Amino acid sequence: MATSAHPAAELPEAMISTLTPAGDWVIVLPLVLALMGAALLLMTRHAKNYHAGIAMVIVGAIIACDGVLLAHVLQNGPVSMTMGKWLPPFGISFTADIFGAGFALIAAMVTMLLLVYSQSERHADFGLDGYYALILLLLAGVTGSFLTGDLFNLYVWFEVMLISSFGLIVNGGKAIQLDGALKYAFLNFLATTFFLLALGLIYGLLGTLNMADIIGAAPHANSAAMVGVATLMLLAFGMKAAAFPLNAWLPASYHTPPAVVSALFAGLLTKVGIYALLRVLVLLLPDSRDTLEPVLVVIAVLTLVISPLGAIAETNLRRAMGFIVMGGIGVILAGIALPSQNGVAGSGVYIVHSMMVMTALYLVAGLVEKVTGQTDSRQMGGVYAANSVVSALFLLLVLAAAGVPPFLGFWPKLLLLQAGMDAASGTTAGMPPDYYGIAIIVALLLNAFFTLIAGTRLWAHIFWRAGVEGENSEHSLAPVEPLGRRDSRLALWPCVVLVAAIMIVGLAPNYLLDAAQRGARDLIDPARYVAAVGLAGNSP
Repeated sequence: MATSAHPAAELPEAMISTLTPAGDWVIVLPLVLALMGAALLLMTRHAKNYHAGIAMVIVGAIIACDGVLLAHVLQNGPVSMTMGKWLPPFGISFTADIFGAGFALIAAMVTMLLLVYSQSERHADFGLDGYYALILLLLAGVTGSFLTGDLFNLYVWFEVMLISSFGLIVNGGKAIQLDGALKYAFLNFLATTFFLLALGLIYGLLGTLNMADIIGAAPHANSAAMVGVATLMLLAFGMKAAAFPLNAWLPASYHTPPAVVSALFAGLLTKVGIYALLRVLVLLLPDSRDTLEPVLVVIAVLTLVISPLGAIAETNLRRAMGFIVMGGIGVILAGIALPSQNGVAGSGVYIVHSMMVMTALYLVAGLVEKVTGQTDSRQMGGVYAANSVVSALFLLLVLAAAGVPPFLGFWPKLLLLQAGMDAASGTTAGMPPDYYGIAIIVALLLNAFFTLIAGTRLWAHIFWRAGVEGENSEHSLAPVEPLGRRDSRLALWPCVVLVAAIMIVGLAPNYLLDAAQRGARDLIDPARYVAAVGLAGNSP
């Protein structure tokens, strides 16, 4: 039985709650569909020819549920559902606000496009055994992380993601995949251990792991101890999100699996880590975040500046993409370091942008590797002459990643620059000292500039240059194969759809920006979030 904070009805043993309205069950339907779908695919592992179709149907149903949930939240505010015959904070709650529901919807839509792209990879050495089941299991972990209202439940979903992503990264069994899996697994297991330690401390200090309950209890706990907990959370989620200096594992591992798996990781996994950090520091522990503000500013600035410099120095195409992904994490960190409404809204919009752009970049990189037969940009060239569509897609994505107007990436950076200027001028109450805002502004501009250099450098070498690097390379054509019919139908179109969506939303961003501002208000002022869980009296 589930309970929620709607008008009361009597339950046995004097428990006052309400049976969850049928419409509110949509908050857990995406998780049920993903988990049951993964189980179904594992049970029918001998009928692999049907797995792709079944997975697409299930993800389509998840998209529909997430869409209904987001519409419900936009109209009525946050919605919560508590499992079992227990009132919150004792039962495990799932609570959806605008950010959680919106990110879950984008994650499901991106996964659908990746499933279509995967059909172009169906060859003998792709290792399809369990592939689609692992995709659904990973989507369940991502969706659960976005929608959970309980920190221990968040830990569980992180474990689900870790297990499924580890299975995906080794799918195929190549030596380079095993090498990348070891680096990926070690750092992520370490981060999960820090997260579990922080959970133990929170429970010992507050006696609860329900997020809405923590909001009310944290201000009354020992402030030094809570700062220690927040520091552990920053360490754990910073490692998972690949924030400086704990980010070397990402470019060392994300290039090892097939391109479609790399795209899934880049688009979803790092965003879950940084989203968890945004929710914990801004929503749950804002006082501890204020104490850690100098550290957050330093981490954000260094992540913003150093990551694209790594992309400039890198020659392996997908390793360079990894550095660009890390630079995007720095942009989101900037909003956590300057948690005004504009700053938090900018981080939220950038998460949406990054899910789409980073996914598309890896998918296009996979197409480039197919037509050139190479992974090193020094051995590539002449792709523009062989495939102008792929060339145009890559260039558009580079401009979007750098935040060039009118692409979607421009608007969150504009919001973050506004937050930085408010901080620098001291016009917003509660903002940090002036130099923090100035540092963030400079780092954001440098990030855009360096990302543009890194991306256009890759484009010039891979697409514009006629031959491979070396003596008289401009006079010798590089060997480039045209895309086959299967790749043109199944791999190219998901890239076109993503790029088109990035451009359309960038040209008409008002609806997204308005939703982000409303979502940011609910994080900074959590009264509606706490009331949805049924703990309104616990709000600070």
